[in-house]
Amino acid sequence: MTIGARSFILALLFVPMILLSASAVFLEERLDDPEQEARAREISEGIRCLVCQNQSILDSNADLAKDLRQIVRERVALGESDDKVREFLVTRYGDWVLLDPPFKLRTVFLWLGPVLIFIIGAIAAIVFLRGRNRQPDAEEPGELTPAEEARLKNLLDSESDITGHKS
Repeated sequence: MTIGARSFILALLFVPMILLSASAVFLEERLDDPEQEARAREISEGIRCLVCQNQSILDSNADLAKDLRQIVRERVALGESDDKVREFLVTRYGDWVLLDPPFKLRTVFLWLGPVLIFIIGAIAAIVFLRGRNRQPDAEEPGELTPAEEARLKNLLDSESDITGHKS
């Protein structure tokens, strides 16, 4: 059996394990009512894992994400609306808990922060690159002051005395 064939067989064995472990929601977390479970999953997709930060609580294996999924399921099982469940989480954890926070004064930095950072970085890059290309203000090369010309003449004369060659 070639190395390529072995690798292919190993990949076939590991793909199902990876796919099965990809779902962070465990069987004991599921609600009995499929409609309520679907609502809980839909709500959980829009809630940020406060540990992972860029994953929903549905995709995270963190303990806090598990606790938040449980809170969402409990509230859905109590018959609360989707908006009420989200409102409860926002009241408890702030707008940051939402993967898509609303645009308001408290969340303006969440929305505009990346744009501001990009603009500041672009301005800094332009200033840096312009400064790198700018020549220092100096006299034209070849224009020597009388003092520099006299010193150069002395150096050349002393060099010719040492080497014995006239330049």
